[in-house]
Parts: sequence; C-alpha cells; structure tokens
Amino acid sequence: MRIKLERPRLISLAAGFTDNPTLPVAGSRRLLNELLGNAALGQAALQYGSTAGDATLRKLTARRIRKLDGNLRGQAAPYEASRTVITHGSQQFLYMVTEALCDPGDIVLVEDPTYFVYLGIMQSRGVAGRGLRMNRDGIDLGHLEQVLESLKRDGSLPRLKILYLVSYYQNPTSRSTSMSVKAGALALLRRYERAAGHPIYLMEDAAYRELGFSGSPSASALAVKGAVNRVIYSGTYSKPFATGVRVGFGILPEELLTPVLRIKGNHDFGTSHLIQQLVGRALESGLYEKNLAKVQRRYRVKAKAMTDAMGEHFPGSVQWEQPEGGLNVWAAWPRKVNTGMKSRFFKQVLDRNVLYVPGGLCYVDDPTRAKPSHEMRLSFGAASQGDIREGIRRLGQGI
Repeated sequence: MRIKLERPRLISLAAGFTDNPTLPVAGSRRLLNELLGNAALGQAALQYGSTAGDATLRKLTARRIRKLDGNLRGQAAPYEASRTVITHGSQQFLYMVTEALCDPGDIVLVEDPTYFVYLGIMQSRGVAGRGLRMNRDGIDLGHLEQVLESLKRDGSLPRLKILYLVSYYQNPTSRSTSMSVKAGALALLRRYERAAGHPIYLMEDAAYRELGFSGSPSASALAVKGAVNRVIYSGTYSKPFATGVRVGFGILPEELLTPVLRIKGNHDFGTSHLIQQLVGRALESGLYEKNLAKVQRRYRVKAKAMTDAMGEHFPGSVQWEQPEGGLNVWAAWPRKVNTGMKSRFFKQVLDRNVLYVPGGLCYVDDPTRAKPSHEMRLSFGAASQGDIREGIRRLGQGI
C-alpha cells in the first residue's frame, strides 16, 4: 500500500482491494439520508449500540447464512441470532477467537497455502502452525489424519486448538472446500479430541463466499450434522458490499460467546452502530442483493481478462487454475524462479512498476517442510481491465 501511494503509476496486482466502480455510493447515500432524515432513528443510529451488535442485523445475518446453507430442517441452533456477533470486519473476529482459544505455544492447523493475514494473527499471539496439503476440493484429509497422528505421538496434541479453513474461493488459491471434506475434517477432529483433552474447533473463514461467478457453492460446515458446538463461522459484509464499511460477523458455539464478547468489549464496546444500521437497511431494502449481482458480474469479467492475458504473455511452464469466484489467481512458476520479496525477479518486476504477493508469504512456518518460493498471488479486485492486461504483460516480460 505504501509503495502504491509513493508510485502512482505502479500497477498493483497485490492488495486485495475491491472494485471501485461497483461500490454502492448512490444507494448508500439514499439509505443514510432516509435514516438521518428521521430524528428519532438518526439519534438511535448515532448512539452507542451493544457489544454483540445490533439486534436486527444479527437476526438478518443468522437468517441469511441459514438461507445460504439451504434452510436445513431440524438444524436451527447454529443459525440463532443469539450466537451471532457483529464485528469491525471479519479480521477482528478471527483475532478475538484466536485470542480466546490459544495460548502462546498452542497449535493451529492451516491450509498450505493460506490467508497470509491470518498467519500474522497467529504470529502476534505466539501460536505455532502446521500446514495441510490441498487438493482441488480443499485440504487433503489423509494428510490431516497424518498430522493429527504425528501430534498425538509426540505429545503435542493437547496444544492443538483450531483447524482454520478459508472455505470459499480461497485466498490465495481461489479453491473451494467441498461439503464432504468439511464433514470429513470435523469427523477426524472429533476422533482425536479425547487424546487432546479438550474440544478442537473448525474455524471456517467464509469471507469470499458470496463472490462466486455462477451457481451456488456448497453449504457451510455449520450444516454438518452434529457440528453445532465445534464450528466457528466467520463472514463479512465488507467484500461483497463495500470494504469501507468494515462490518464482519461470526457465528459461535455457545460456550465461546462470553469470552469472545469480553475481548470485544475490551476492544471497542461494539462495532460502529451507524454503519451497522446502513448494512441492515441495505439487506432489508434489496440494495445488498442488487449490488452483489453487479459485483459478481464485474469480477467474472476481470478474472477472465487476467487469465486471458496470462495465456497470452506467460510461458507455458507457468501453471494456474481458472478461478470460479473470489479475487485472486494463484500462479506457480518453474521451481528455479524465486518469486520472494528479496529475489531478483521481484525487484525486476517492481522496476517495471508491477506488484504482486510473493507466494511464500502464504505458507505457515512449519518445521516439517520447506516453504515453496516459486509462486505468486495475483489479485484482479482493484485494478482496471487495462491495468490487469498491462501488468500481466510486464510480468511475462520479467520471466
């Protein structure tokens, strides 16, 4: 971000910013004018709210996730508003849960690769990590079982607290986790809980869930039978609506509500009440759904512009997958090409005024394997189609 501000001509394919033209300026102005045009409603919106969040927004959020999961009968418990917390972006929720569950030296299992900002949370809390190999439909369950067995053998299993998955159009790979993998992961965690001596939670980060280009993705892990007290669900209104609102949310097992809310009270006493009112009104008025459809169409076009340019300008030795949603393309270069921040390649590309995320940043420090250094994350979220094509052309020149 700093480099982009210092170099206005830089084409950034790095930062996960969203698309400016799709930000709902006119609709948000109308909703805020309606809200603040009524003295009583405006005063309430400009007053403090509760730590857990606005009651109406919590109810709308729980109802929305249940609808996305297919309105499953007989499984109402996970989707209760009382289990839902509104946060200042999903990042705050991920941090609070990690603080509540993990002591320094504890272990969190993550995808290999994973969302590098969450790795920063782990590092800040002194939490160790182990990486899990990925297939096209999520983590490799065989490898998960191997890691769990290894932790059991060396006596480390009691330190394991969380399995963290970015389950929809994953950042950075854009892969999605199938329902069968979610169910299988929960079953494995359950099997090893007795040896651990405490619950092991699956934390599902669904930040990109509504950014699919077509069709409906699978249900969340909340829909797995018997998962009600083991699944922590994290979502956001920032990326699908407007990143500047910074409103996220989480659905928690009942036993975690009190510790997480105490931590949130120490942070901020509650997320901005005015912005919560805006998001709630966007959901109720239909603005959210209308704008979401525009966002999905826009990202589909930009993703194609990026991969078409990669096909034209990258050598055949570079591998990538066509994203079906999200904001990123994950590219693997020949292993002899080091894409790290101190590499000759990174400096050469930066000299051409292009920026990307080195893939090595997306791998946890895991003593059982070396970090790959030949990959990169390319984001099509913020850049224009013209800049996307030009940035990819310059990357191709660099290789």
